Amino acid sequence: MALAVPRTERLNRVVVVALVAAAAGLVVAHRAYRTAEILLSGLLLDLISSDGVEVVVARQTVYFGLGSGTPLGLRMTPECTSAFLVVPLLAVGAVMIALRPRITRRVLFALVVAGVAVVVVNQARVLTLVGLVEWLGVDRGYYWGHTLLGSMVSVFGGAAALVAFVWLATRR
Repeated sequence: MALAVPRTERLNRVVVVALVAAAAGLVVAHRAYRTAEILLSGLLLDLISSDGVEVVVARQTVYFGLGSGTPLGLRMTPECTSAFLVVPLLAVGAVMIALRPRITRRVLFALVVAGVAVVVVNQARVLTLVGLVEWLGVDRGYYWGHTLLGSMVSVFGGAAALVAFVWLATRR
């Protein structure tokens, strides 16, 4: 006689496998993810800029300031994508659900909130960089926007997303 596995237990296993698959998919399909991120950056820049914006999908690059004297292109490299913060969230979420299946809904909600926060933070980093380039010029603006302030935005935003994830996933 075979023992029946409760339906919710099977569903939780499916969720764990789906989260691990999503994390692996982000690693494997990082180029498509970066393309989506740079397209979003292009849309946001187009909304706030009057100097001209163009996205070259094949290079994951957004060009801005096209009507100005200092146009510049920003490429979404593997190191600059928010996927590096989303992948660990998915992996930790899968482990949490595997160990404590009764918190599945909270973990999934926390993943959505934290995932959106990480993407928003990365877009804020790009917009900060663009704003500083336009304000301080290419050399100084890029240095301050990419090296200093951009990194601070990523670190603090990523930390806030992680805290929100843990709090939302584990609160009662």
